[in-house]
Amino acid sequence: MARSSIIAIGASAGGVRALCELASGLPETIGVPVLIVLHVGSHPSELPALLDAAGPLPARHAADGDPIESGCIHVAPSDHHMIVRNGRLRLSRGPKENCARPAIDPLFRSVAESYGPAAIGVILTGNLNDGTLGLFEIARRGGIAIAQHPDDAAYPNMPRSAAEHVELDYCLRLADVPKLLADLASGKDGKEKAMPITPLQSDVGQVPVIDGAPFARPVAITCPECGGALRSSEVGTISKFGCHIGHSYTAETMAVAQFEKMERLMRGAVRFLNERAEFCLQMAEQRYSLEPDLSASWHAASRQALDRAYKLRDLVEQDWITPEVAESRVTGERDSVSR
Repeated sequence: MARSSIIAIGASAGGVRALCELASGLPETIGVPVLIVLHVGSHPSELPALLDAAGPLPARHAADGDPIESGCIHVAPSDHHMIVRNGRLRLSRGPKENCARPAIDPLFRSVAESYGPAAIGVILTGNLNDGTLGLFEIARRGGIAIAQHPDDAAYPNMPRSAAEHVELDYCLRLADVPKLLADLASGKDGKEKAMPITPLQSDVGQVPVIDGAPFARPVAITCPECGGALRSSEVGTISKFGCHIGHSYTAETMAVAQFEKMERLMRGAVRFLNERAEFCLQMAEQRYSLEPDLSASWHAASRQALDRAYKLRDLVEQDWITPEVAESRVTGERDSVSR
C-alpha cells in the first residue's frame, strides 16, 4: 500500500470528546499533517488546546497562508472555512455549506484535489451529513475513505451518511482509528473487514392534498440563506442544492435550513400581530371618550390580532416532521433535532 501523506478529519455533535480520544492515540512519529474541521460556527473554540493536552501532537488553529506541517494538528478556526492550496492552508469566510462555517466538505474537496490517492478522509460523530460529499471526492480520486462506525458514534448520522453514499475503505470503532491512521501513514495495510451497517428504513410520503386539491408545487426552490434560486445536482447518490452566491446544501441540511427560516418568519409574524394588537388597543383608549363606537372597533381589531397571534404561536410550537426526526422515530436515535 502506498504511504498516505495527509489526514483530514471532520466531526460535529459529540466531536470534541471523539477528537480528543483520537488525538490521544495518535503517535508522535505519525509523520503526516492532520487537518481537523469541527462544526463550531462563530463561537470561540478551545479545541487546539484540548487536543494539544490530549495527545503528543502539537495542535493549533490555522492561520491563512500557514504551511502544512507534518506531525502537527491544524484546526479550522471559528467562522472560517479551511482548505489546502499549493502546500499551504487557506482560510475564507465564504458562503456556508450545509449551514456550517467552518464546514467539512470544502476541506475534503481541496484535500482530494491536491493529494489524490495520498489523501485520507475521516468522518466522525455528528448530525446530518456534512462531509459526505467531500469524502466521496476523496474516494473518487483514489484516496482512503474512513468513517467511525455509526453504532459507535454518539451522534451517528454523519458517519451513517458516509457509509451509505461512499464506498468506504474502513468503517470501525473510534478506538481503532488512531492505529489505522498510523499504519496508513507508514504504508502498512492494516485493513480489516468493515462492520456491517444497520440499514435504515424510511416511510414513503404521499402527495399532500389541501382542501381536496393536490399541493400546487412552487416554480422554484430558493436558498434559505439569501433567497436566490437553487440548482439541484447529483453527486453519486447524494442530492446537492446550490445557489449562485455559493451557499450549498445536501437535501437533509436543506430541510433543516428551510425549517429554521420558516420558524424565524412565523415568529416575526407573531411579533407583528402582537404589535398590531397593542397599537389598536392604544387607539381604542385614545378614542373612547370622543368616539365610543369607533373605539369599540379598535378594541375588536386588537382582540382579533391577539387571538391570531396566539394561534400562530401555537402552530409554530407544534412538533414538525423533518427528515432526521422521521429517521429517529425508526431507529430510536436521540441525536435528531425535534421540531
